Amino acid sequence: MAQSYLIFDFGGNEEAAQRARHRIENWRQAFHLSEKMQLKFERQTPEKTDGGERIRVLVRLDFSNHEKLSHQRWLDRIPGEEPFKEASPQVLHENDEGFQATSDLFDSLD
Repeated sequence: MAQSYLIFDFGGNEEAAQRARHRIENWRQAFHLSEKMQLKFERQTPEKTDGGERIRVLVRLDFSNHEKLSHQRWLDRIPGEEPFKEASPQVLHENDEGFQATSDLFDSLD
């Protein structure tokens, strides 16, 4: 399986994060990607009360080895679309540093 993570930092912009969720859900339904494209939210609340919540959206792409072209197309497409492109997109592949930590974080989120 070819797995990659796309991480988007929306800061405290809940509206943009929800638009991103809707966009991913629409793609999952339209292209029958329910198990190949998954999304989870990471919400971090600062210890001090003067800052807002930080919202990160993690998207896992999990395509089989014979679907490398589809996998690459989604890796190219998602970060360039609204509202993702303004959310500091980061892409992690299986051999990248931090991949395992991101995978563990993704699995721990609801």
